[in-house]
Amino acid sequence: MEKLIVQPLNQSSISTVIVIDALDECKDEEPASAILSVLGRLISEIPKVKFFLTGRPEQHIREGFRLPLLVEMTDVFVLHEVEPSQVDSDVQLFFRHSFSELAGRRRLDEWPTEEQLGHLCERAAGLFVYAAATVKFVDNNKRNPETQLDLLLQSQKIGAREGKSLDSLYTSILQEAFGDDDPESIRSVFATVILAVNPLSPSVIAALLGFNTKDVLPLLSSINSLLILREDADHPVQPFHKSFPDFITDPNRCTNQRFHISPPDHHLQLLINCLGLMNRTLEKNMCGLPDGVANSDVSDLKDRTERCTDPALRYACLSWHMHLINVDATPARAPAITPILHQFLETKFLFWLEILSDLGATRNAVEALQVAMDWLEVCRVSRPDILPKFT
Repeated sequence: MEKLIVQPLNQSSISTVIVIDALDECKDEEPASAILSVLGRLISEIPKVKFFLTGRPEQHIREGFRLPLLVEMTDVFVLHEVEPSQVDSDVQLFFRHSFSELAGRRRLDEWPTEEQLGHLCERAAGLFVYAAATVKFVDNNKRNPETQLDLLLQSQKIGAREGKSLDSLYTSILQEAFGDDDPESIRSVFATVILAVNPLSPSVIAALLGFNTKDVLPLLSSINSLLILREDADHPVQPFHKSFPDFITDPNRCTNQRFHISPPDHHLQLLINCLGLMNRTLEKNMCGLPDGVANSDVSDLKDRTERCTDPALRYACLSWHMHLINVDATPARAPAITPILHQFLETKFLFWLEILSDLGATRNAVEALQVAMDWLEVCRVSRPDILPKFT
């Protein structure tokens, strides 16, 4: 904050506004938001700068705005207290503009009807994410927009203002995309998009799951209204909005079990896939470094690492333990994990450390081993007979 914001803006005397969006998505275990705490201490030093922060009113964010240093310097604007008619008017304007543009591109006359726009606005219930997802679903280059809109309206038979939950919209999009197909592979792909430690590309997802990239891209494209997805198979893909992962991982909301993603189950699968990939592909000195050389003496270390190691392997080396954290340490889980984990520690441990060193991430090794020890200890207490002896 001091180096990036306070000192430069103090010296330049620039009058500006800084926007920090989605404060609630920052990982923060402090009782009061750490970012707000820092702002409270330093904001008086840059009086010409205003901050505009957005986020859901989670407890640590509310506590952050109650800090004595911030109380008198902040105004809180609660969106759900805005007059509903004003929000509905804005959503309707968004629909009109978006569909008018779409109708012009696709040469559609007098579409959509006023009645259809009215139904869409009612169902959006003031949520722009609902409106945006609807427009993305209808604006599918491979399908007729009129048919897409009709399907969406016909499939949602719940009463007005259902958009408050988004659940019906997401269910309709998933049902339309996959019909009655068995979605086991679909769930695996979606789970990887949603549960990955960092956004992964379709090609990396395919490598982790043992799929063909040409099979993964169509699966993702079928729900491109819910994802930020490009045609480049090497570009990371991620959910368009956090409400979709929230929906599809909650069995009380995603009541169709064909689409529901169970985080513990899929974290387990991702863990096994990461360990399996490392067991198959890790080798000694994969980056071809000279014997006895220090990393700091290798000028092209980053290029070597990217050239000599697959992105999926790098993800596995860096992140396998993050999936283990989210797997229940129960006797039922142990038989699926301990043999492959044992193989990794017995045969690939040093090669894994080499890759972490090349990536400049040796701290990950300490954290990963602590996670593994803690997980194994819990299992050992529950069922000592099911675990192999590690030497």
